[in-house]
Amino acid sequence: MNRTLTVAAGALLLAGLTACSSNSGSSPKNAAAPAKPLTASTAFQQLAAAVPQAKLSGTVTAANDPDHLLGRPGQYTSKVTFTDSRIKAADVVDPSKGSVDLGGEVEVFGDAAGAKARAKYIQAVTKSLPALAEYDYVHGAVLVRVSHYLTPAQAAGYKSAAAHLG
Repeated sequence: MNRTLTVAAGALLLAGLTACSSNSGSSPKNAAAPAKPLTASTAFQQLAAAVPQAKLSGTVTAANDPDHLLGRPGQYTSKVTFTDSRIKAADVVDPSKGSVDLGGEVEVFGDAAGAKARAKYIQAVTKSLPALAEYDYVHGAVLVRVSHYLTPAQAAGYKSAAAHLG
């Protein structure tokens, strides 16, 4: 009788293992897809959904990066520029394409420390130069830079949107 129970238990165990192994290649129907890494483009899309006055004006590449920081150690891994329709180009100091004065920029870093360091650097440089001042909002590895030509109430829309990136 013990031998019969041992054989039956072994058969059940083998059947259970076979059933488990046949499902190993399939994924559960309700499993969440892995999250795509946030890029400057995807972050901007989220910002623009919350701030309809924001329009994409450019994607920064290593070849056209005026700061020569894209992809460098500790610097941003992607960057886009945008305009804000509430800002008139005739009113700004730097109306060149891609200027933060016209709207802003979204910079994405490899980690949150990189974004914080960049924001801290920008604030230190612009502290004594009001013409270069800007609003800077950090959320995780994303830095959203917004033109000082917007009022604090207008810039608050970007701050709120930046807080929900991800």
